[in-house]
Amino acid sequence: MENSKNRFMSLSYSLYVDEDGEKRLVEKTNDGQPFQFISGFGVALDAFEQKLLLLEKGASFDFALTKDQAYGDYHDELLMELDRDVFSINGHFDHEHVYQDAIIQMQNEEGNRFYGHVVEIGEEKVKVDLNHPLAGETLYFKGEVLENREATEEEVNHLMKHLTGGCGGHCGDCEGGCDHDH
Repeated sequence: MENSKNRFMSLSYSLYVDEDGEKRLVEKTNDGQPFQFISGFGVALDAFEQKLLLLEKGASFDFALTKDQAYGDYHDELLMELDRDVFSINGHFDHEHVYQDAIIQMQNEEGNRFYGHVVEIGEEKVKVDLNHPLAGETLYFKGEVLENREATEEEVNHLMKHLTGGCGGHCGDCEGGCDHDH
């Protein structure tokens, strides 16, 4: 395919990882709710995009991405113990958002935002894993291409608005085309 940027892709798929020699289902698209993205914007893994861009509408796929093609190695040093007061609001621990197995948004001193997985909450410390949940895993994808076409200018503009924070979560700003949670 000549132009691999700005391709509108719609897929139904199942994602598996190895667990004790068996494939364990990690994620699956729901009927009527496919995974949709526009290529070239970093929404999907590069290797994932490259494998799918060559496939036409209606094609089935079944491929694996190594950890190096996906989320890299798991790094023990990204499992951190932070003081509980880091998660306090007005002197009170934020039990509503910070609980075992929660995925929380965090920010470093430079203002960079990222997500962490709360592993354990102790009396004085909170253990947070900053690795991607699929770090260190080979990913196995199986599914079907529902759409593979050039994205319209309107679709690209809508995506750009979301990527740059222009939507702000107010559907009126999206001209009714919003599909995110509020």
